[in-house]
Amino acid sequence: MIRKLLVANRGEIARRVFATCRALGVQTVAVHSDADADAPFVAEADQAVRLPGDTPVETYLRVERILDAARRSGADAVHPGYGFLAENAEFAAAVADAGLTWVGPPAKVIAAMGDKLAAKALLAEAGVPMLPSWTDTGEVTDFPVLVKASAGGGGRGMRVVRDAAGLSEAVASARREAAAAFGDGTVFIERYVERGRHVEVQIFGDTHGTVVALGERDCSIQRRHQKIVEETPAVVDPELRARLHEAAVAAGRAVDYVGAGTVEFLLAPTGEFFFLEMNTRLQVEHPVTEAVTGLDLVRWQLLVAEGEPLPLGTTPPVDGHAIEVRLCAEDPAQGFRPATGTLHRFAVPGASGGFAPTKGLRLDSGVVDGSTVGVHYDSMLAKVVAWAPTRAEAARALAGALARAEIHGVTTNRDLLVRVLRSPEFGAARIDTGFLDRHPEVFAPLLPADRLPLAALAAALASAAARRADARVLAGLPSGWRNVPAVAQVSRFTGPDGEIEVRYRLDRTGGLAEWSAAHSAADSTDRSAAGPDAERSVALVEAAPARVVLDVDGVRQAFRVHRAGSEVFVDGPDGAASLVELPRLPLPTAAVAAGSLLAPLPGAVTRVHVQVGQRVTAGDPLLTLEAMKLEHQVLAPTDGVVTELPVPAGGQVRTGAVLAVIDGSPAAGDPTPSNPEEDPR
Repeated sequence: MIRKLLVANRGEIARRVFATCRALGVQTVAVHSDADADAPFVAEADQAVRLPGDTPVETYLRVERILDAARRSGADAVHPGYGFLAENAEFAAAVADAGLTWVGPPAKVIAAMGDKLAAKALLAEAGVPMLPSWTDTGEVTDFPVLVKASAGGGGRGMRVVRDAAGLSEAVASARREAAAAFGDGTVFIERYVERGRHVEVQIFGDTHGTVVALGERDCSIQRRHQKIVEETPAVVDPELRARLHEAAVAAGRAVDYVGAGTVEFLLAPTGEFFFLEMNTRLQVEHPVTEAVTGLDLVRWQLLVAEGEPLPLGTTPPVDGHAIEVRLCAEDPAQGFRPATGTLHRFAVPGASGGFAPTKGLRLDSGVVDGSTVGVHYDSMLAKVVAWAPTRAEAARALAGALARAEIHGVTTNRDLLVRVLRSPEFGAARIDTGFLDRHPEVFAPLLPADRLPLAALAAALASAAARRADARVLAGLPSGWRNVPAVAQVSRFTGPDGEIEVRYRLDRTGGLAEWSAAHSAADSTDRSAAGPDAERSVALVEAAPARVVLDVDGVRQAFRVHRAGSEVFVDGPDGAASLVELPRLPLPTAAVAAGSLLAPLPGAVTRVHVQVGQRVTAGDPLLTLEAMKLEHQVLAPTDGVVTELPVPAGGQVRTGAVLAVIDGSPAAGDPTPSNPEEDPR
């Protein structure tokens, strides 16, 4: 039996495995980079071993360092989690050669399924339906197609190409991203199915020859070919469900599968389905399967690794419906650009954080209050799962929990997820992998623009209350009181649409005599609200440092307010607002040259596409920035001439660093050829 298990991974999956180990009485060992030294998963392990460095290449991808950690800690088994080395056949073989128990399928199975081209050929012989694919761009004549990495997963290295003109660049870009993420730049091209659904089947095999299907999951809601909403059971008819399960089990039996795995299919609108890939590991979305079956899939993994037969030999019955969302540190409105920073508060009300099958709400999180979100790893912060008797109830419960969550300090995709779950199309199960492309309305923030002034007023009143609470003299005076009552208090914030100025005046009883809010301190006539003549009647019920209650048109509304330095986070009934309170007497700051394009996040400049002196038009690619294991193109915001390129290819940048300067004046420079050779640096 396994006595001490080392988890060769980080974040929420490490915490998830540790939770089952605690229940089974198995000791745990964490490995961690320097960046993760204070992470929750490290604190929860019985033992932890440092992997010097920050980046995955220095730490979690170093086989010899992980094996050394197992030796030093006395671990007798290794669980790979998912990502990093989870589907690395050489790692699995090295673990076995070191005399340790490998919690996963045999190395030969990982190798067979890890090469997606070879896997397609092998499983086609077993009767699993396949899409046509090519490795030579010259053979592709019909579009659209999908460029895919042969190794790895998670959507990295994928590109949709709709015409021949863009194929070569898509292949080159996919190769770079795949090589950076998996160490293997091999790609292939596959027919792209419009409006296809991504449906996968959870399988499990043991060393006694049994392979079972544990139900299917619909993972069609995706961004950048990565799943963000997953659910089970999929909305399909029983006959199609049976065929999906049968094909998945056939795939598992064809390779003598052992352990947890997922067979992924593309379901066409016609009802046809085609094999996409087999993931030889536990999937991120396994909690939804646990929710409807009541099974602990990590426990099953450990039992199978110990040589035990599967507890069940057939597909278990399904109880109710479960939906999971991936809460990520990213900005959907900016092309899902990853976000970094300090997570000042992270709370999902009503959710169980036990990392175990449960009815109701479940939170599998890699972060807690105070966690730092950096650039070295994937942007996923947590998974939030809702179980309910029906699909509609599960979607409503999950959307409500997310809307009430307090997520302060880092931009996330929370609002997008709530709008997807509440959309009529999702409710009617009219979903496919192109859902987000067809529904731009789900990218709107939950907080309507006309409700931001109320949130800013709540922030101003809470800040004033906090200052009075901290006052060392005259602490008995009401917040906002002044001996010239006709003069308003003024607070200024930066918000999602720029600067907003709040003016308010309290009467001698502490009530709100009048207030106004403007998006520009210089434009006092463009007010969103204005005292007794305002369209809304607003009265102050309560103002405390962490809570403000306003009566708006006869309806009381409570706002939760949390301060972290100059940042003010307001969670209200209509949505959340993140504001920065500006100082009343700001200090002078260094000026940035007009036309400067600043780095939106820390990362490395991998390619420079233009030269100094070159004329560009809005939307032209200037540089490629790599962060959080993904490539991000930096585009020209306006027409003009490139006057500065201070960072060469290979250079590291911090947030706010100048990447390029564009002179957009009509007389700027002389035009240069539109397609110069790429900067050789």
